[in-house]
Amino acid sequence: MERPILPLETRRALPVRTTSSHRTVCLLTFCLSLFFATTVVAQRPPATFTEFQAPGAGTGSLEGTLAVSINSLGIVSGFYYDSSGVAHGFVRATSGAITDFDAPNAGTGAGQGTFGGQLNTAGEIAGNLTDNSGVHHGFIRTSSGTITDFDDPSAGILSGQGTQCCGLNTSGTAAGYYFDSSDGRHAYLRSPTGAFTNYDVAGAGTGQDQGTVGLGINDSGTVAGFWVDTTNVAHGYTRNSAGTITTFDVSGSGTGSGQGTVALVINNSGTIAGYYFDSKGLTHGFVRSSAGTITKFNVTGALLVVVTGINNAGIVCGYYADAKDVLHGFVRTPAGAITTFSAPNAGTVPGSGTFAWGINNTPQVVGDIVTSGELYEAFIGGK
Repeated sequence: MERPILPLETRRALPVRTTSSHRTVCLLTFCLSLFFATTVVAQRPPATFTEFQAPGAGTGSLEGTLAVSINSLGIVSGFYYDSSGVAHGFVRATSGAITDFDAPNAGTGAGQGTFGGQLNTAGEIAGNLTDNSGVHHGFIRTSSGTITDFDDPSAGILSGQGTQCCGLNTSGTAAGYYFDSSDGRHAYLRSPTGAFTNYDVAGAGTGQDQGTVGLGINDSGTVAGFWVDTTNVAHGYTRNSAGTITTFDVSGSGTGSGQGTVALVINNSGTIAGYYFDSKGLTHGFVRSSAGTITKFNVTGALLVVVTGINNAGIVCGYYADAKDVLHGFVRTPAGAITTFSAPNAGTVPGSGTFAWGINNTPQVVGDIVTSGELYEAFIGGK
């Protein structure tokens, strides 16, 4: 069971290579030359860390707890793997109390189950479940605990196909994508009443793992995502609430198969963040303003840089791999200052370390560590 690039069951969402030696994201084996100037603060963690495990989390390799999202109230959502490798969603209150949950029809085999994801300010959670047949389905969980699972009407029904729910705004509109019967991808919006709007970017491929992926959505209904063309190159896009799609590529993005631009997240001002693959397959971060200005960045000494979150102030979080293939979190301000950190108890062997997944407006960062024994443990870091 490989670790997803995002802590949602979107393992085929992003064109990212994985190694056979580690059950984690790709860890490059050669040093990254720094092509872009950036301001870097000496490595240090946020002022405080709280690490935690969900009560039912397993304690073995590839088990434990992953925190995915944190809202403005400090409520955290995510999922954990039990001792059988089955996933279960959870929500953690500001008091520290953890409530776990399972979506209807969630599978009970290893690698199946319920994967809690994006949390909005109303306390609603968007996530995914994988059923006993290996088919994916989206779900929304209300703050009171009511879970509604759903499928895009055009989604495929075979193992590995189905519906992925990735983004959720304050009004309860969800953004995501689905795999069709040929394993091509198509983006959708789902209204709070359950109505679907499907769309594709012009030029998107129709083959396996090609097509259009919807990921982040802000409160005005603007979506950020990426599309993969017929040559398997990724490109970024934004789609506003009127349905107008704007595509873009970060300069320096590779044009070979498995390369290109991946837009992941968007804030309420329309600033988009993500990363791109260059012609050597190396990843670098970027931020794109609502006016279309793109700023590229790296972390000093990083072998890869992956952006995962942005808040309304434009502060970005993510993770990077150092020269020893150990992972560390980072936070980048709009001015370009980068603070890197490692959470307590994070592993120090290749493939282990700190993964930052989400950031709120405080700002507090959530994510998980991977210990040297491949156990996941969730953390909250902040002031």
